[in-house]
Amino acid sequence: MRTRSSSVSFEHPFTLNRGLGELPAGTYAIEIDEEEIQATDRTAYRRLAIYLYVENFASTRTIAVIPADLESALKRDLTSVLSQAGADASERVVRRGSAV
Repeated sequence: MRTRSSSVSFEHPFTLNRGLGELPAGTYAIEIDEEEIQATDRTAYRRLAIYLYVENFASTRTIAVIPADLESALKRDLTSVLSQAGADASERVVRRGSAV
């Protein structure tokens, strides 16, 4: 078994599942536990668990995350970021056009 460390960033508050509630925007440390699978020509790894670390002022909470929930939350956040960027770009074009 191996554990990989990484991080995920959210530009907006997000939810992973209904029971957890909303988490603030920011960068979160994650750990991914994987099991080695032997094959004849290569080695592969199967994801067993993902842990998200939520740091507060005096403590750190470890949350076991379902991979699909994390992927969905990241996609929703990216969609929000892209929508906002498109709105900002449209606003700049309108301002530029009206200033001429």
